[in-house]
Amino acid sequence: MTKLNTLQYPNVQNMHISSDLSLSILENNEVFEKLKKEFKSKYSFNNLNTFSNSKDGFLGLFLQLSKKGKIAVSHGESYSIIEAAKTYEALGFELVWIDLQKDGKINLKQIETLEFDFIFISSYIMDTFVKTNLEEIKQKTNAKIISNASADFSIFSDVVYFDSYKLTGFALSSVLLFDDELFEEQVIGFVDTLAVKVIFEALNNQKFESSQKELFKEKLINAFDDNIYFFVDSNDTLDFTLHFALKNIKAREMIRTLALNSIHITNGEGCSLGLSKPSRIIQNMGYEEIISRNALSLTFTEIYEEEQIEKIAKLFAKKYKQIRVLNEQ
Repeated sequence: MTKLNTLQYPNVQNMHISSDLSLSILENNEVFEKLKKEFKSKYSFNNLNTFSNSKDGFLGLFLQLSKKGKIAVSHGESYSIIEAAKTYEALGFELVWIDLQKDGKINLKQIETLEFDFIFISSYIMDTFVKTNLEEIKQKTNAKIISNASADFSIFSDVVYFDSYKLTGFALSSVLLFDDELFEEQVIGFVDTLAVKVIFEALNNQKFESSQKELFKEKLINAFDDNIYFFVDSNDTLDFTLHFALKNIKAREMIRTLALNSIHITNGEGCSLGLSKPSRIIQNMGYEEIISRNALSLTFTEIYEEEQIEKIAKLFAKKYKQIRVLNEQ
């Protein structure tokens, strides 16, 4: 199997449940306290909570923050956050939206000029994986930065959270790390200790391969010629990702066809969530829905020989041509 969709599809791992992770108000819970301490220490935070990585879970975070200031949300964040933000507005709360530009980057001018106290913005955009320099964001606003650190951790984040499903393959709670008393202290009975364990293990075992991007890009361009194009500059994305598009084809057609050859790719976050929708990120960049359906992305976790990559690229092109012929009949 050739897995080129790691960031959008779960890296399923075996789960071993131990009674040591069962919490009791009458005990010291030494095993879990040690685990929690290691997790916080790894990322240099003082507090750890767990919460549901869903619309309702993020809405709960929004409501806690609403008592302390105004919230901004980048259009480049995950589906759950976007849906939570829309619900937050529907409840009558004011919220600031930060747009994406045509090149896929964050609109920095909005960050400079709009007023808010907290901003949900990560060091990479969902789907395209375009990098966002959080150090630069820090220089443009005094707002606290809340980031998804599942694929890339930035020390300039004030709060980070980790997506359990994307990291482990299980829809457990997500882990939230923060300082001070930004969020309410969690009642012991609501701490998802299993989520803390499997997410920490996944993060410790996580690996990416940044040496493959340029070679894959070269081979795909050679194989597709004028039928391949790029919504974003590959130099602007995470080093272990490649985002591209194929003309006059729906991404899901390529995804399904290649899966039959045990090659797994994705068109974005919605693909792994089971949403039969084109990339909302591409549409937020200003492209029409029909064009956003061309988008595909790859994530590299292994080293492939050049001839392997060339073989994969040629298979991509072969399947593409077959699909085009069938669609034109």
